[in-house]
Amino acid sequence: MSNRKRKVEGTATEAGGKLKKVVGQMVGNERLEAEGRAQELRGKGRKEAAKASERVKGAAQELGGKIEKIVGEAIDSEEMKASGRAKELGGEAKQRANKR
Repeated sequence: MSNRKRKVEGTATEAGGKLKKVVGQMVGNERLEAEGRAQELRGKGRKEAAKASERVKGAAQELGGKIEKIVGEAIDSEEMKASGRAKELGGEAKQRANKR
């Protein structure tokens, strides 16, 4: 399952849990409220796990890009330097997009 799908499912589970929790509060059902809170936390956990995975992928992409850029500089290849820099920036963007 992709991280994007895991984030969406986590968000949906979290929202469903919030709804269940509020309904439990409104009708005075502590069990329903507790189940809702647990579901909300499960969803939040799934979402955060997917975001953490994307941050790791972004860091790896950034590092790979830095290495490629350095090699391009060492062998005087403008194309390799540019490609490495693009990958580096892509990795940084992926990390920023998945901050907590």
